[in-house]
Amino acid sequence: MGQANNGKATASLVLGIISIVCVMGTFYTSWIGLILGILAIILGNKARKETPGGIATAGFVCGIVGTALCALFFAGCMCVAGLLGQAVTYWHTM
Repeated sequence: MGQANNGKATASLVLGIISIVCVMGTFYTSWIGLILGILAIILGNKARKETPGGIATAGFVCGIVGTALCALFFAGCMCVAGLLGQAVTYWHTM
């Protein structure tokens, strides 16, 4: 049973780190990072309930950080896209 808990904690840590790395990509990788971050939070929370430990907590925290950063990056991309759309519409009507 300890092996499965360690696997969940390790998977949570790996997914959390990948979600943080996905912030440095494009609009599409922010979606992937958002999904992986949420999975890291879920797995980290389950692993922390079964066996509280450093890796499970680290995976949980990395998942939260990755999810927050990806959400902010996605929101920023949407704002820039909206501003560019407005600029194109403005210059097209002139």
